Amino acid sequence: MTTRGAAWDADTAVEQLYAAHWRQLVRLSLLLVRDLGTAEEVVQDSFVALHDRWSRLRDPERALAYLRQTVVNRSRSVLRHRKVEAKHAPSPRVASGADESALAQARRDVVLEAMRQLPGRQREVVALRYYLDLTEADIATTLGISRGAVKSHASRGLAALKLSLGPLLEDAS
Repeated sequence: MTTRGAAWDADTAVEQLYAAHWRQLVRLSLLLVRDLGTAEEVVQDSFVALHDRWSRLRDPERALAYLRQTVVNRSRSVLRHRKVEAKHAPSPRVASGADESALAQARRDVVLEAMRQLPGRQREVVALRYYLDLTEADIATTLGISRGAVKSHASRGLAALKLSLGPLLEDAS
């Protein structure tokens, strides 16, 4: 996104970023928080924060990276809040039916549960790498960690997922 020139005020810039990246950012947050409504709120709040801080951005060319980082951070906050809530009121489990769509949903639930079991940083790296297909450098920038840390978290996260999803992977073949 080119932000040179007087035409690139906060409204125009955020509007263009929104049109181009809303869906992708919602999906990223959804992978982390596992609830569409919450993911949409997280992303919406992230766009509002970007708009509010637009005049203070050192490099408007990095606005998308700022947005990604804000979405990840706000998703983390949601997860921390849920953890506190879970101590006081555990969430009920819903049983699924036996038809085809229910089985597919059950598989997705197993994968999401396996993702949820990963430590937070591993979950974030795996989601950014394999869902958004970001490079190691982009992930490192988004999360504020080194590229080596990205490689390490990705490797450990994938190994843990293979262990927990082994039976599901065998059933799928």
